[in-house]
Amino acid sequence: MNPKEIKDETQSPLKFIFNYENVFYSFFYDDTAACIHRSREYAMNYVYSGEMVLDNGKKQIHVGKGECVFIPRDHHITMYKKPCDGERYCGIFLSFVRQFLREMYALGDSYRVPADTPKLKPGVIKLPQTAELTSLFASLSPFFDPKVKPQSDFMRLKMQEGLLALLHIDRRFAPTLFDFNEPWKIDILDFMNRNYMYEFTQEELAHYTGRSLATFKRDFKKVSELTPEKWLIRKRLEVAYALMQEGGKKIVDVCAKVGFKNQSHFSTAFKKQYGIAPTSVVVS
Repeated sequence: MNPKEIKDETQSPLKFIFNYENVFYSFFYDDTAACIHRSREYAMNYVYSGEMVLDNGKKQIHVGKGECVFIPRDHHITMYKKPCDGERYCGIFLSFVRQFLREMYALGDSYRVPADTPKLKPGVIKLPQTAELTSLFASLSPFFDPKVKPQSDFMRLKMQEGLLALLHIDRRFAPTLFDFNEPWKIDILDFMNRNYMYEFTQEELAHYTGRSLATFKRDFKKVSELTPEKWLIRKRLEVAYALMQEGGKKIVDVCAKVGFKNQSHFSTAFKKQYGIAPTSVVVS
């Protein structure tokens, strides 16, 4: 598999990403690169070099060279990947898709725990540096070289190693990873009030609130006369207005904080909703 070169619209650093059977290798050159992570699957992210900072809006988790984190499925988080101690960011990301977990669970007792074993609390977990994890990622490191392509069955074995390493760290990973129930519906407006600053498609909003797209559209009409897109814009503008009235904030900072990527778009939408320009509201 050839490396995939990516450049985003903000002119972020050059990136190379390899995917071998849901084991991803990533290289980030030059400066810090930020991305919004909303994986539908459970994952482990190992930092081979450089540094990664995970921000969930309330706290930051710093992950340095040789450290690894577990990221729950359907978890919304911003990742910052950057050089550290003169080394570029390189990382290995294992994605545990549901089909793989179902197949592993069917193998038998190695993956099972007593029925009353509790699940893990939601959120990112920094994993201890166990011998199993150290051995796993040491064996995966040769494949940072794109000329050395691993066999599919070998990478599948490495995925199994990663899964067993998690289960040996904490048996609560078992009921968490092997829960194959569909997610419960959650309150749409509660979710959107907590996540209005992020960019979502309707398909993503449906998924993260535990609905099909058709059910999401039907349920949203019950709680708002607006479309989801217009609801999000109105919410961002309301929060922006309140922030500017507090004073001491620049329009460009408020614009970014509430989720507008374009200040001109923000100003146009603000004037349309409130009849005045944002500059008329800002308090020094």
